[in-house]
Order: sequence, then structure tokens, then C-alpha cells
Amino acid sequence: MRTFGIYTQWDADSKELPRFCKSTTSVRAEVGVEFGFVVNIKNAKNQSLRYCIDHPGILDADGKRRPPFDGIVYVKQNDWNFYLGDTIWEPIEDKLGLWQLTIEMDEKVVAEKTFELYRDDEGPAEYTLAPPNERP
Repeated sequence: MRTFGIYTQWDADSKELPRFCKSTTSVRAEVGVEFGFVVNIKNAKNQSLRYCIDHPGILDADGKRRPPFDGIVYVKQNDWNFYLGDTIWEPIEDKLGLWQLTIEMDEKVVAEKTFELYRDDEGPAEYTLAPPNERP
């Protein structure tokens, strides 16, 4: 892992990664704040990485908890930087709490970081991340 914390807005259509701003795992929940991490993958061109962003309970239009955001990307070069992260949007209330970001290669976790999103007026709280099989 090269960096983690807060970044400038990421443009998914650009080859450029977002610019690193601040190292932290506690993120004040404000619309537009970008958080996550950058990893450097070496000697793995064309191999697949599985990523997962497990959020604290973002709701869909029907008020049901969305599943974690996940997918697969392929390593593009033998010395490749990859950004995994998210941004905060309205409504903020269902974004508060712990976000666990994970990257796996060959079914092994190669990068993992947990971020806490909190309201400005409350400050960071103490949360316990439930095991995956016990999450709602």
C-alpha cells in the first residue's frame, strides 16, 4: 500500500489517479470527500484483482441495504498503481460508520484498510466491525 486516506476527486475515465491529500482512517462525512488507498502491484500483469468496498449500510431506493460494492480488475502493467476508494454523497446518514476496503489476488488479501466516516459535530466514534457472515 503506497498511501491511504483522503484524495482529490477521482475521475474514473482518466488514466490519472486522484492526488493524495491526507493520511487518515477517520474521515469527516462531507459531500464530495474522496477516501481510499493506492496500492502498487508488481510482476502481476494480466492477473485479476478482486476488490470489495463494504459500507456501513447504504440504502437503495426501496430502503434496503445495498450489498458491498465489488468487482474484478486486471493488472495492466508489471509495475501498476491502483486506486480503491469511494466518495461521499447525499444522504450522508447511511454513509456513517465503518467502511472496509479490501483487495484480493489469488484468494489472498493483499491490501485492506478500514475507514470510519463520522459527522463533523460528533467526531469519530468507536465501532466494531462485525465478521462478514454477521453483517446485515
